Amino acid sequence: MKSPLLRSTVLAAMAAFLAPALAAPASAEDIVIHAGRLIDGVTAVPRTQVSILIHDDRITSVVPGYQTPAGARVIDLSQQTVLPGLIDAHVHLGRKLAGNPIVNQVTLSEVDAAYDTLPGYAAMLHAGFTTVRNVGAPTAVAVGLRRAIDLGDVVGPRMMVAGTPLGPTGGHSDPHNGLAPDIEGDHWADAVIDGADSAVAAVRRLHRQGADVIKIMPSGGVLSRNDNPDLTLMSDAEISAVVNTAHSLGMKVAAHAHGTEAIRRAAALGVDSIEHGSFIDDEGIRQMKAHGTYFVPTLLVAASFLKVAQEHPELMNASSVAKAKYVAPLATGNFMRAYRAGVKLAFGTDTSVGENAKEFALLVKAGVTPADAILAATREAANLLGRSADIGTVQAGRYADIVAVPGDPLADITQMEKVDFVMKGGKQY
Repeated sequence: MKSPLLRSTVLAAMAAFLAPALAAPASAEDIVIHAGRLIDGVTAVPRTQVSILIHDDRITSVVPGYQTPAGARVIDLSQQTVLPGLIDAHVHLGRKLAGNPIVNQVTLSEVDAAYDTLPGYAAMLHAGFTTVRNVGAPTAVAVGLRRAIDLGDVVGPRMMVAGTPLGPTGGHSDPHNGLAPDIEGDHWADAVIDGADSAVAAVRRLHRQGADVIKIMPSGGVLSRNDNPDLTLMSDAEISAVVNTAHSLGMKVAAHAHGTEAIRRAAALGVDSIEHGSFIDDEGIRQMKAHGTYFVPTLLVAASFLKVAQEHPELMNASSVAKAKYVAPLATGNFMRAYRAGVKLAFGTDTSVGENAKEFALLVKAGVTPADAILAATREAANLLGRSADIGTVQAGRYADIVAVPGDPLADITQMEKVDFVMKGGKQY
């Protein structure tokens, strides 16, 4: 389907068809949550016996003790730890992961991707992730599903979307890699930028199409075919053109960067976050600290694909198997150097099936404190997204995005995998 209007119509019809099964709860009311322990995200220091007052979709106050205003419905979480709704700053909803990736690429359409997306949305919300940043999916799919969620037609996290990632010919975002040269998809060219003028036009097009953030690929990647994650594939002129144009439009820029030089140059040229950062070195750390660049390490995807490469290499292309075995063992140690040096950390998993909370245990196992891991998925991720006035903390004026776990995640971070209460915008799921 080449027409954006036609694609939007299909997505709208799909959302309407699914609405009876996936409809959001009834309209909000005055609610008070009695929290036995509250980690509010402003800090990770817990408070005990706290009341959170909610009207419509927003928190109106957070007060000590168990209070019950007249007419308010009480939600008793007095035996649980209550936290802000969690944020995953790196997901790829709408990407088919099961099966042979080359077969999927040439046999599945954007509409197939849209349908494949829906279970992941619901699963992530039920796992406690009330906001996600989708840093790569067909633009029409991502924007249409974000709209459907905002309208309440589909259940899922609120979402910021990058749409189609941008990179050079033969780079990590180029869908043509590894295929016969005469194979072409309707929108594959949208992912390819060569030169500053091409980069400017692509950013403006994505803004027009409804993207919130821009994703670029200055280095090669792991799952893509035949490009090298060590190499820097975008010029400074291309990176600068993207950053300057995006920032002029109020959009942030996320940079997929594994190699040392790509990390250094992307940070120095003003990107807002480095995704993966597998081979970061001291100069990369210095540049990120100097420019306030966030690090989104995505340890879960590295561990997941290393496991697949070792146990089921037939599910990956040959070059990706070799790269996964090479990159994954190095990523954690290099990330910890950046963390210990004080680089800002935001939580991201590069996953889409509701297992996002497993990233917490990997961060803590690597050496991140439980408190910092929780703040990375709340306050710090909200800061990266530019949404700290709305999400990331339990404070008056913020959305009533609230989750709860049965135990103490500061003592046992795996409690974050046991979310058993989820509220998004005052609606309990």
